[in-house]
Amino acid sequence: MSPDNRTPAAPASSEPPLPPEGAVDVQIADGIATVRFGHPKSNSLPGSLLRALAARIREVGQDPATRVIVLRSAGQGPFCAGASFDELVAIDGPERGREFFSGFAGVILAMIRAPQFVVTRVHGKTTGGGVGLVAASDYALATAGAACKLSELAVGIGPFVVGPVIEKRIGNAAFGAMSVDADWRDAAWAERHGLYARVVEDVPALDAAVDAAARRLASFNPEAMAEIKRVVWAGTEHWDELLAERAQISGRLVLSDFTRAAIAKFKA
Repeated sequence: MSPDNRTPAAPASSEPPLPPEGAVDVQIADGIATVRFGHPKSNSLPGSLLRALAARIREVGQDPATRVIVLRSAGQGPFCAGASFDELVAIDGPERGREFFSGFAGVILAMIRAPQFVVTRVHGKTTGGGVGLVAASDYALATAGAACKLSELAVGIGPFVVGPVIEKRIGNAAFGAMSVDADWRDAAWAERHGLYARVVEDVPALDAAVDAAARRLASFNPEAMAEIKRVVWAGTEHWDELLAERAQISGRLVLSDFTRAAIAKFKA
């Protein structure tokens, strides 16, 4: 999450305007399922959008015609500004808080348990829960301007739900540093630490790289790719319970006076 999600992201000229509640759409061609999410406020993620995103990923993952999944977001601004501040403010009890943060768990679990590789197109900055989506990818490509940060501590909570997948991707030390100082890391840092598999100069180069990677993977043996994915994500079998526990922690902390005041300050 970030104050970035206060500002509407400018949509790309080829993309229709997003509805106020955001949208998730899917296009399937030549064995490639492209799942696109978007929200007018810098691709932030309210609960309804998280549920829709998890459902679409599960659906294409179960489709035998899908050989690779491409995850992308809308517009030309941030890739994802993390949790919706509007929804965080509206949380009025620990159960509702747990339910909201469980939405991130649902997307992460859908991504890592899909038998196909998930290739993620990171065209801009990503924050908080957005970093979790990138970490849950099997292969993430980004532009040189795709800085990332975990800003949860600055608003009185922490990256609890997305923490396990980020830690698995970049290691405990790098995850700890991101969590503590809540500052921006540039794309080169993210590539060195394994969050991004590859960084390219700009969006046209990114689109070309994502398309080439998806087409190449779509030509490979699906059984072999599924087995590689099982190996990579070994040890995550207990994450249903772990992420549920983490969602409960976040759901409690978001109700604190500190967090309420910090979110109000960002929104103002």
